[in-house]
Amino acid sequence: MEKSKTNLPTGPDTLCFDKDEFMKEDFDVDHFVSDCRKRVQLEELRDDLELYYKLLKTAMVELINKDYADFVNLSTNLVGMDKALNQLSVPLGQLREEVLSLKSSVSEGIRAVDERMSKQEDIRKKKMCVLRLIQVIRSVEKIEKILSFQNSKETSALEASSPLMTGQVLERIATEFNQLQFHAVKSKGMPLLDKVRPRIASITAMLQQSLEGLLLEGLQTSNVDIIRHCLRTYATIDKTRDAEILVGQVLVKPYVNEVIVEELVQSHPNGLQIMFSKLLEFVPHHCCLLREVTGGAISSEKGNTVPGYDFLVNSVWPEIVRGLEENLPSLFNPGNPDSFHEKYTVSMDFVRRFEQQCGSQASVRRLRAHSTYHSFNNKWNLPVYFQIRFREIAGSLEAVLADALEDAPAGSPYCLLASHRTWNSLRKCWSDEMFLPLLVHRLWKLTLQILSRYSMFVHELLLRPIANESAKDVRKPLVTSSKDPSITQGYNEDLGSSSSETKPVVFISTTQLVYVVADVDKLQELLPEFLETVKPKLEMVGFKNFSSISAALEDSQISLSACMPSLNNKIIQQLSDSCFNCLKSALEVPRLYRRTNKEVPTKASSYVDSALKPFYQLQSEHKDKLKQAIIQQWLKGALSESTHKYYETVSDVLNSVKKMEESLKRLKQARKTTSTNPVGSNGGMSDDDKIRLQLALDVEYLGEQIQKMGLQTSDIQSFPALLELVVAAKDQATAEQP
Repeated sequence: MEKSKTNLPTGPDTLCFDKDEFMKEDFDVDHFVSDCRKRVQLEELRDDLELYYKLLKTAMVELINKDYADFVNLSTNLVGMDKALNQLSVPLGQLREEVLSLKSSVSEGIRAVDERMSKQEDIRKKKMCVLRLIQVIRSVEKIEKILSFQNSKETSALEASSPLMTGQVLERIATEFNQLQFHAVKSKGMPLLDKVRPRIASITAMLQQSLEGLLLEGLQTSNVDIIRHCLRTYATIDKTRDAEILVGQVLVKPYVNEVIVEELVQSHPNGLQIMFSKLLEFVPHHCCLLREVTGGAISSEKGNTVPGYDFLVNSVWPEIVRGLEENLPSLFNPGNPDSFHEKYTVSMDFVRRFEQQCGSQASVRRLRAHSTYHSFNNKWNLPVYFQIRFREIAGSLEAVLADALEDAPAGSPYCLLASHRTWNSLRKCWSDEMFLPLLVHRLWKLTLQILSRYSMFVHELLLRPIANESAKDVRKPLVTSSKDPSITQGYNEDLGSSSSETKPVVFISTTQLVYVVADVDKLQELLPEFLETVKPKLEMVGFKNFSSISAALEDSQISLSACMPSLNNKIIQQLSDSCFNCLKSALEVPRLYRRTNKEVPTKASSYVDSALKPFYQLQSEHKDKLKQAIIQQWLKGALSESTHKYYETVSDVLNSVKKMEESLKRLKQARKTTSTNPVGSNGGMSDDDKIRLQLALDVEYLGEQIQKMGLQTSDIQSFPALLELVVAAKDQATAEQP
């Protein structure tokens, strides 16, 4: 049924609230006032409420007037209702008493039934206890009867020589003993059971002793039937673990103690491999019958096997681990990392080959879940081994990065020893002589740390001021030792370095900067190839997310690439400065020709060749180390910058010559004489024109040499304007000749 709704009178549209808000079940005055205050002031809300209150009163009066007759007749219709109610109360009380009486009777009946059922349940339980005790007594007597009969038969040599009969008897005893154990557990706490317990203990000891003797006899005589009967009996009484322990103690332990001898291992270069090979021979030579009976061998007949046993996992493997831990403790010593790596590799290969002998995936899973398997793996202190390797690699690398900038050895693809050692450190991390699958995450982190440290090393080189090639102090430690706060933090902390260490200011040569650029470019080129060598190692541990590995390596490449613009700019600046130091000799050209009566110039000045010498050396000495594109980029940048300065210098010289020439002309006009005309003694080209011509020859020669370097003069900034400037000066000089 839908709940009827009262229709409230409709108020004017100017009200600041909705009238239906008052009819909501969750209407809250505070919320209503707070909501209205967001729209209007409290005074306006009060006025609207008073207006709507008046509307409600008017509507109520109209409603009463509309149904006035019903309101008046309401009291009249209720006359005599109390008498009718009193007449109904008497029969209702009687009915209530009858119902209570019936309920009491039913409850008593239910209680009586519950008591009888409880007694019957108690009797049933006691009967079951008696039956179990009877079964216990019967089983004990039956087993004792079989034993006494068997003891009487043992006097006969014929019967005593029949191990099959003995196995059958033990199976009968085991079956009965299994029932005895079941009923004895169910009857725990009964007084009669305490009286029978010594007899049960005697039967248990006798059965266990007989089973052990029978199993040993079967193993010594290689009798498959005896072994099968014996193992089946162990399984019947739920003592398979006892059989596995017995095999481990009697069969495996002596062999292990004989094979695992530290003196024999150390006396031969391949002593460890020989020892593990002998241990692996134990399974096919001494466990073939057990595996055939229990279904662990391929040739086992499934219908005639005894399930529930795994002697390789529960007998052979624990004894091997015990023998290794007790007789060969030096196996797990990580002090010598090379020896440790070899021992670990050989041992893990032995574990892999042992797993192959298990015969099934289920057996391998049981082996890997065994406590001794975890104990064996935990004996190998891989973190200590990695820490030793880390200090070898990082310590050697840090010593080179913090030392002089020495050249790389001959045959290395790198120019600097620091780059050569960085590359060798990366390769060593993943070499077969160091790599271990369980350390793959640590090795990858170390790889990124090495790349980050090398990137920081290159950034530190940028802080060095550039010295002349002949400077004797360029091969010194770095200026500072700034830290990368991210991935290199653990690297530097492990090495014990200090970020606050202050080092002397040292220099770096242009050649060394070139070597750095060549090495960074070569390292970036070889990193993808390096990643391909790492991927097979990652696949060994089942790693498939190579995109994340590639992304991390790309981040390292980006960090290295970030150094390149600064390196390029520094080299370009050095080349430009060296070039312009010679080109500014153009300022000396006026002094060479003014009032010297020198001949008219016919070739470029020597300072141009001197200015281009650094570029010739760069092309000739480093063409095998650098890509031609990088060299061309440097040449273009350095020539553009130096040519721009050269343009300003030549422009200043020509302006100075022009001013001097104009000054002399004014002086000539003032004196009305030709004695001050700046011409040669032979009346030829003036000194100012010789200066213009010499500068033109210098610039033209510079352009020819730029083209010989493989560059276009149009690509050199300011050179077209410079050429245009000197050509105009040359035309002016030649035009003034008679």
